Amino acid sequence: MISPPRPAPYGTWSSPVTEKAAASHPGRAEWLGCVGDEVWWTELRPGEGGRQALLCLRDGERHDVLPAPWNVRNSVHEYGGRPWTGHERTARGPLVVFTHHSDQRLYAYAPEEDAAPRALTPPAAGEGRRLRWCAPRVAPAGDEVWCVLEEHTGPRPGDVRRVLAAVPLDGSAAGDRGRIRELTGDGPRFLTSVVLSPDGERAAWLSWDHPDMPWDATRLHLARIGADGDLHGQRTLTLVPDGEEGTAPARESVAQVEWYSPGELIVTSDRSGWWNLYRVDAETGHATALHPAREEFAGAMWQVGMEWFRVLPDGRIAVLHGHGRLALGILDPATGALTDVAGPWTEWAPTLAVRGDRVVGVAAGPASGYEIVETSAGTRAARAIAGSRGDSLDPDYCPLPEPRTFEGADGRDIQACLYRPRNPRFTGPAGERTPFVVWVHGGPTARTPKALDPQIAYFASRGIGVVAVDHSGSTGYGRAYRERLRDQWGVGDVRDCADVVAALVAEGVADPARVAIRGGSAGGWTAAASLTSPQAGGRYACAAIHFPLLDAAATVTGGTHDFESRYVEGLIGRPDEVPERFAERSPIHHAERVTTPFALFHGAEDPVCPADQCDRFLARLKNPDLVHTHLLFAGEGHGFRREENIIAALKAELRLYLDTFSPSEG
Repeated sequence: MISPPRPAPYGTWSSPVTEKAAASHPGRAEWLGCVGDEVWWTELRPGEGGRQALLCLRDGERHDVLPAPWNVRNSVHEYGGRPWTGHERTARGPLVVFTHHSDQRLYAYAPEEDAAPRALTPPAAGEGRRLRWCAPRVAPAGDEVWCVLEEHTGPRPGDVRRVLAAVPLDGSAAGDRGRIRELTGDGPRFLTSVVLSPDGERAAWLSWDHPDMPWDATRLHLARIGADGDLHGQRTLTLVPDGEEGTAPARESVAQVEWYSPGELIVTSDRSGWWNLYRVDAETGHATALHPAREEFAGAMWQVGMEWFRVLPDGRIAVLHGHGRLALGILDPATGALTDVAGPWTEWAPTLAVRGDRVVGVAAGPASGYEIVETSAGTRAARAIAGSRGDSLDPDYCPLPEPRTFEGADGRDIQACLYRPRNPRFTGPAGERTPFVVWVHGGPTARTPKALDPQIAYFASRGIGVVAVDHSGSTGYGRAYRERLRDQWGVGDVRDCADVVAALVAEGVADPARVAIRGGSAGGWTAAASLTSPQAGGRYACAAIHFPLLDAAATVTGGTHDFESRYVEGLIGRPDEVPERFAERSPIHHAERVTTPFALFHGAEDPVCPADQCDRFLARLKNPDLVHTHLLFAGEGHGFRREENIIAALKAELRLYLDTFSPSEG
């Protein structure tokens, strides 16, 4: 007989979702691909020092393609891009080309031939000179791999150039930089790798420049592949949708491009206000919308190689789409009909692989972690073919997502997802309101997936509710919502989170005396700003601040990496034009306003938000006796990958909440 839940103070409930269970969970499979009939992917291993393993599914079983210490990951843009490609050969088995994180070199490995991987590119060439690679793709002739080359030419973050490059597969460039052919010149600051036309005669890619981010504006490039293997006639193609002939081109973000036929492309463009799919004539740019809808068919391209759609051999298109979430559907371009794949999954990750009629993706549900799912494009029947490597969490302890739209003080809509405490053995004391943590995503141009997060389950199963706020600036809700944060970072995000708290308190859901805020990266900025900004209205009892940006002006003076070095111009403005905004909004300049406890977590080797900002912030606290925790993790960068550090951070964060959330007086 199952015992009824017994009352116990919120936050004190015992739970099988331990720190180790939450920390060792590998997250989701990434960078899917089909090599022959096998599905291959990468997977984070927190218990192996944060190594990114390369795996394949063979005869229904998971197999490591490469043993430790091989770490299939790169640091292009610091966040990394697609780190591998597989090439099925008619004889001698598959060939895989990948980047190894410790030295950032490209390697080739033929499991049926090689005893160990062999280097394809040279090592670093001295102080400040580094070569990084991502999104490799075997060239049409089969003797090279084409990829994005990020070459650091000096010690400063801005000392960098990026080109498309061709690397010989015979290993002749391993000791000779001169053997690497550059396919493009020093033009755009950022670019994606090429996608090849079905006949192997054309290439397409995307580019963008400072101060734009790829979700602000990108360009679409085309070229012909000559007999010499070079890209000839490189040009920029402007999209001209139906009904817009003769009008000025819209400022738009093309998030992904693929070939549909030798003369046609499929792209996702947000020129309508939503990332929608278009079929594009490769000569004229004439574009036809395939399924116009007020939903997103793409997202923010934080990593080179992210995929939201793939073209099937029969001309249909496997697409990820939705409003505030991503579902998998099959689109018929001839009719515009879009049919979703059924199943228990509420979120699909931006990675897809296609093999014949098979579509393979990575999906998760409210109580199940990300797993690899295979579907037939014909029948839409779907099944999980590989689950998480870690132990699955008991679904009875996993909170169920409740998507909500709140109304801000000025009538604006605020998107969020509520996770109430869930534990079959306990309930809160009668009449006691629930403590809550406001969960702020990074980016800030991102959103929180509507799927199981083991760390959210860790807190919710102990009696602490979570509300994940997709504040102004978040993706998934159209360009207008995404651009509501333009010039408003540190104001709009802080205000949205505070307004959600006010709404939950007014509903009688949240205890006004026991609300915390936590976030990492840009979410760490919002959490810290919520302790120092009048916009927050003193709504928080404490804050957990993970690897935050604290000084916005530092991003334009060498205090961050090149990719985001001018991001703040769209979020706050130009520092030479509105210096007062940077001073007013940056938490580092207002540390004396902090009066509530907080915990600060950072990686010692963070190139995105350098850890010295935390030291400067702490030094400016007005009250030296203010209760706070500062954990600096050696060997960690932007975000924590090692199991022991994730455990330490979770324990410290829970202790912060327990010490702050004393039982409510009523």
